[in-house]
Amino acid sequence: MNKNEHTHLQKNIGLFAAFSTVMGTVIGAGVFFKVSSVTASTQSAGLSLLAWLAGGLLTICAGLTSAELASAIPVTGGAIKYLEVTYGKLTGFLLGWAQTLIYFPANIAALSIIFGTQFTNLFHLKAGLILPIAVICGASITGINLLGTKHGARLQSVALIAKLIPIAVIIAFGLFAPSNVHLSLIPEHFTTSQTLTGFSGGLLSTLFAYDGWLGIGAIAGEMKNPKRDLPLAIDLGLTGIMVVYLGINLVFLKTLPISDLAGNLNAASTAAGQLFGNIGGKLVTIGILISVYGALNGYTMTGMRIPYAMAKEDSLPIMSNHLSKLSRTAVPYVAGIVQLVIAGLMMIVGSFDLLTDMLIFVMWIFNVLIFYAVIKLRRTQPDLVRPYKVPLYPFLPVVAILGGIFVLVTTIIDQPILATTGIVVTLLGIPVYLVTKRKAS
Repeated sequence: MNKNEHTHLQKNIGLFAAFSTVMGTVIGAGVFFKVSSVTASTQSAGLSLLAWLAGGLLTICAGLTSAELASAIPVTGGAIKYLEVTYGKLTGFLLGWAQTLIYFPANIAALSIIFGTQFTNLFHLKAGLILPIAVICGASITGINLLGTKHGARLQSVALIAKLIPIAVIIAFGLFAPSNVHLSLIPEHFTTSQTLTGFSGGLLSTLFAYDGWLGIGAIAGEMKNPKRDLPLAIDLGLTGIMVVYLGINLVFLKTLPISDLAGNLNAASTAAGQLFGNIGGKLVTIGILISVYGALNGYTMTGMRIPYAMAKEDSLPIMSNHLSKLSRTAVPYVAGIVQLVIAGLMMIVGSFDLLTDMLIFVMWIFNVLIFYAVIKLRRTQPDLVRPYKVPLYPFLPVVAILGGIFVLVTTIIDQPILATTGIVVTLLGIPVYLVTKRKAS
């Protein structure tokens, strides 16, 4: 299977293209808005920066580890197929199920809420308009994607540039701007348990900003020299992202006191206003809005194809005939509408941080399985063609696994209701899978 598929893939991606893909995939809205929940958890500048550093190092280990599976199993479906090959169809189905019901809708809902929050803040509108604006934002993105893939792709290209501009401007000016804020990198009056709880909550929050690394390895089969270029692109790309995240958060912490950052979803806009004045701050906020809109577009475009792919394989007992339909513009429009409805319900019942924490928790359950899959397949399928192998094996996979377990355990302890909800919704996929299997037999 793998040899034939490798022959059919066009190997035309070089190091720079791979590096650009890494940067463009991971940098999204979280860099602007997770400062509020990170600082709310840590209540410390030093602990906040440590959480961003640890999140970056964990992400580098995760990206380098999962890339081995991507190069060995470069097929449509990505992570779902890695899990199927390693653990069987049920595990792969549960990931697709979780992505359909939690991951993509929660991302869309969270980003729409952020857009609504920033929009009302920019134009000084009433807080009650956040939800209607969020719904309109999510619906408009789905509408653009229903017009055809090329429209969504164009929007993505514009948004990629737009999201890099405010980041560069804030870091360039913020690091050298005078500040009246006392920046202490050592936590004050903290007990060991408070420090651990604050750090674990901050780490979970940073992982939303680093999210997107799982899709990086999907380009392995199309790279000219994956063995050399893939680890280099991931190392350089994710290290660069980590430096950018540390830089911009240092600017936020240097510009505003912790009390003004913690729990403030408008912290990025407030900091921009402090640095550039009212007009400059508004221009940066507009750049942030375009960035959020682009990130929302990426999740919408990708997300609607998951239930479509599952329906095509008859993996969904409900609405399979409808979800597998394409519009005249070759877009899975029913899947897109269903995704929007689920996201809309989430917008009504959830907040930005609640939604993002839940989706990160659920995805890290599967991430740990993916990391272990590298070790398991090394034993069970030693002859599997691996154009790229994770460096420092088994050290990096073990670090990724232990980091993932730490994230899961601390979330269960600190946010039991959130963790239980995510687990229950995911496990509801088991009876769905069994019903589907029975119908097929």
